[in-house]
Amino acid sequence: MKTELQTLIGKFEERIIGQSLNIKLLLSAILAGGHVLLEGVPGTGKTQMVRTLAGLLGGSFNRIQFTPDLLPSDITGSTIYNMKDSTFETIKGPVFTNILLADEINRTPAKTQAALLEAMEEKQVTIQGETYSLSDVFFVVATQNPIEFEGTYPLPEAQQDRFLFKLYIDFPSFEDEKNVLHQVIENKSNSVPLSPVINMDEFLAIKEEISSVNIGENVIDYIMKIIRKTRETDTIRFGASTRAAISIGKAAQSWAYLSGRDYVTPDDVKLVSKPSLRHRIQLSPHIELEGASVDQIIEELVGSVPVPR
Repeated sequence: MKTELQTLIGKFEERIIGQSLNIKLLLSAILAGGHVLLEGVPGTGKTQMVRTLAGLLGGSFNRIQFTPDLLPSDITGSTIYNMKDSTFETIKGPVFTNILLADEINRTPAKTQAALLEAMEEKQVTIQGETYSLSDVFFVVATQNPIEFEGTYPLPEAQQDRFLFKLYIDFPSFEDEKNVLHQVIENKSNSVPLSPVINMDEFLAIKEEISSVNIGENVIDYIMKIIRKTRETDTIRFGASTRAAISIGKAAQSWAYLSGRDYVTPDDVKLVSKPSLRHRIQLSPHIELEGASVDQIIEELVGSVPVPR
């Protein structure tokens, strides 16, 4: 792993206390070229986490607060008539950025949620019939509040499948939360200006290195057996898609690189399987009635697949 990336992780963990695993998974996702669905109760630092990542990468950052009256054009942009020049002018929306925070994405109707589909999958946006390419580094982080369902619109399965990971942001430990409180009260949390550690060109070069991380045939077979198992077990109503297998493979390469290796191990696959699958499978009704969680079922499923030697 490059020294700059190690420095970035260190500075990231200084700013966002008690979320080391989620920080590395967030980095793995952007390095793999995917997007992240971030779920957690209000006040746990979700927005701050994404803003910090953008600052450390030196990329552009936009935040959209999703509300019931938000329109697709508020995300992608629109065309207006310029009376002075007697021409039509395209005004690009906030989606034209490196890192986009879609805050509380489940508070806007499906039509507006779908405005992100083309951008996330194809890295392009169509405005009034004209297609515009997005940046080579385009990363969407969408947040959800898991405890408030009134006035919300659950993400359709098709859009959830566009996200590489679904991460849960839980409360930090007692000591970590106490450190956060100290930093804020003593005005230390933002006392040191946030300066970029890696520029976009360096970041793209690192992404190229990750694509060459070796993933052996036995590891690919292991990934496919996990995916096939999600479709064959009676505990899962709808199993994972082929995109899920691709996501696990790419995420495992990124995780191996962040761990300082140029090859993927079955342990890398195990670690990224849970965040890669938890939003892509649906439990059978009788399993839900028993109170089993998605994470619990994924752990059992992955544990039942023989690990390659």
